[in-house]
Amino acid sequence: MLPDYATHDGAIGLDWYAADPNLRLLLDRLLTDTADREFAEEHVARYGVLCGGALARRAEVSDKHGPELLRYDEWGHEVDHIEHHPGWVESKADLVRAGFTGLSRHAGRPVPAVVTAAMNYLVSQAETAIYCGLGMTVGAADIVERYAPDDVRDDFVRRLTSLDPEEAWEGGMFLTERQGGSDVGANTTRAVPDGDEWRIFGEKHFCSNADAEVFIVLARPEGAPDGTRGLATFIVPRVLPDGTPNGFHTKRLKPKLGTKAVPTAEIELVGARAWMASQRASDREPGTPARSEGANRGGLNKMMEMVNGSRFGVALMGLGIHRRSFLEAAIYASHRTQWDQRIDAYPMVRETLVDLLVGLEAGMALTFECAAATRTTADEEEGRMLRRILVPIAKVRATREALRAASESLEIHGGNGYMEDWPMARQLRDAQCHTIWEGTENICCLDVRRAIRGEDAHEALLARVSRALDGASHEPVLAPAVDAVASTLTDAKEAIAHYAAADDDTQLLNAKRLTHLLADLVEGALLLDEATWQLGRDGDARKAVIARRFAQRLTPTRARGLLGDDRTVLDHFEPIVRYGPIEPAAA
Repeated sequence: MLPDYATHDGAIGLDWYAADPNLRLLLDRLLTDTADREFAEEHVARYGVLCGGALARRAEVSDKHGPELLRYDEWGHEVDHIEHHPGWVESKADLVRAGFTGLSRHAGRPVPAVVTAAMNYLVSQAETAIYCGLGMTVGAADIVERYAPDDVRDDFVRRLTSLDPEEAWEGGMFLTERQGGSDVGANTTRAVPDGDEWRIFGEKHFCSNADAEVFIVLARPEGAPDGTRGLATFIVPRVLPDGTPNGFHTKRLKPKLGTKAVPTAEIELVGARAWMASQRASDREPGTPARSEGANRGGLNKMMEMVNGSRFGVALMGLGIHRRSFLEAAIYASHRTQWDQRIDAYPMVRETLVDLLVGLEAGMALTFECAAATRTTADEEEGRMLRRILVPIAKVRATREALRAASESLEIHGGNGYMEDWPMARQLRDAQCHTIWEGTENICCLDVRRAIRGEDAHEALLARVSRALDGASHEPVLAPAVDAVASTLTDAKEAIAHYAAADDDTQLLNAKRLTHLLADLVEGALLLDEATWQLGRDGDARKAVIARRFAQRLTPTRARGLLGDDRTVLDHFEPIVRYGPIEPAAA
């Protein structure tokens, strides 16, 4: 069991890996290969110290001293230089040296997605803004490696994955326009052919990590049709080889509510040199140019590959804020006394802390399943389909729960929580961003609908839930949760069939309800997996108690529970919030 939270003054300064037994349990369960688990321990454990220490301390400062745009120098020349607080620069350098963007290239072995997810989750507890920029760098490096022309590919990839902060580049993504927003088919940024290259003209409205070196940009090739069908994905360097700006004009930095340390800008591209993310010249027939007549077929899909990766990253941001919010609340509640008693002794505070942790562990089970999908499904194709539908579900659930967690944790701090010199105000401001980033909740729910209607991806989800039920422990402590998941599975199958037969407007109206139903179902099922695993390995019923508590979301009790006698938060408060063992009989 972890020490009493009263032994800590605050979350900053702790080893966040050592303080998170649930993260270690996830790694134990999902990394069945000993070498993979040892690799994870070596790398993820280092992030616990780095993120809980230097990164977290600097984040409190860089949030209050955000980037500033210097548009012109003293001679009136346009320079478009963005100045950062030194702490922000130092934190990025630390992460580059730690292999945040280049580990898979330098490790000398495959890096399980579960390992990178764990590192991203820890970084997000310190600051989601810094994960935004470096996370997009990983996505940009992937697009560049696959589609950049031969004469620039190796150098670009080397810089985007470098472990040396002096030579490392960053990446970004320009998707949104003022008139388009989520309707990218309305985008007007155009691409004009120029030999084997292109020139980009247009304005992008939300450009995060705006001073990166390489951007993945969505534009419409000259002569291409309207709508999403005519869009293509381009690789655009910020600076030309001779050091001059590549047609970039930063109009202003956005005055954001949160995630202030990462610069988000409005940018105009005027003839920016670019390469289409399609066949490289060496792969085409001689004399065949990269033109819109088919070369950009699936161009939006290439951008969506990066967007889906970013959505998974945003789900991890939500988990990071959720975890940080719980940790700050648990420590504060152990120190704060009212009426001669620690406030974490009061039943309603205990219930808040327990339910924050229940929601967090359910969200972690769902989101880390996205990373482990190829390991937990019948075959590679089912794993792909499971990830296809789980990523937007996880993004919806984790970011919404993070906002709730930040709000409730702030309230536990009382008036202090509302003050900017305490840690919770920033968590609440940042959490609101992530329900919007990479697609609002509504947009992600429509993506779930597309995955069901166009790809039958729900079949992989239902199959995964069925496997969890088939393998669930028969211990009595888990029986209520098993029954609740089984009942919800029946409801979900009936709801999907009814949904498929409905008219379009009714489907659109209910897309969010269906997404949250599936989120509840999968989270409940995955908690069964975890509880069964922990009972089998350790004889410990703590996770079974978590699963049982979560199951109350699946089968609401009469009169809001007032007619029941559930004492979970009273009888098991200490082992739940401090990760202690619970005997099955005692549960």
